[in-house]
Amino acid sequence: MKDDESGKRSKIGRSGAGSRAEARRATEESILKAAETVFAEAGFGGATMQLIADMAGLPKANLHYYFDTKEALYRRVVEQIFNVWLEAADVFDAASGPTEGIGAYIDAKMEISRSHPNGSKVWASEVMHGAPVIQDYLETTLRDWTEGRAKIIRRWIAQGQMADVDPHHLLYMLWATTQHYADFGHQIETLNGGQPLSDAQWEATKASVKGIVLRGIGVK
Repeated sequence: MKDDESGKRSKIGRSGAGSRAEARRATEESILKAAETVFAEAGFGGATMQLIADMAGLPKANLHYYFDTKEALYRRVVEQIFNVWLEAADVFDAASGPTEGIGAYIDAKMEISRSHPNGSKVWASEVMHGAPVIQDYLETTLRDWTEGRAKIIRRWIAQGQMADVDPHHLLYMLWATTQHYADFGHQIETLNGGQPLSDAQWEATKASVKGIVLRGIGVK
């Protein structure tokens, strides 16, 4: 009987710990989503922890429990969107050529612009202001990632699968094009009759962008 009771208490303890961990993750996700919105609208300088707490529906003290400072929260928001972008680029590593590699990358980046528009805006604003908070990220993680993808593009060029273009400028163009749909979403909606792009329009847009880019780099 004692063993049964001990086992039950152990299961309850594990269940309770799991529930607390899940609640913590949910609260943290809520904070990050709220922070992404506030930073996108107000910038780092204009955002306050109180504004973010209000957006998340939490007391300010709770916010500080998860993130000590505004800068720590800001870096987490920026890192989160950057990591999403890095995952989208995994297609480069396994792709046999630019059609599937660059084509899938465009698809993924366009979908991220649709699902994480505020994250893209936060990143764009930070870089346009000289990256005062994340310069170290640009000089390490982004530089290493860019060189890795440039090496793959050069291999495709050497294999005759695409035109001899500068890999860095190709990547800059891909970033600018795909992230335009997040950073300038209001402009696109205005030109689309005041409405967001529908599912069908998004599919047509991705196909159009892929066609323009792939033909432009000599992929048949």
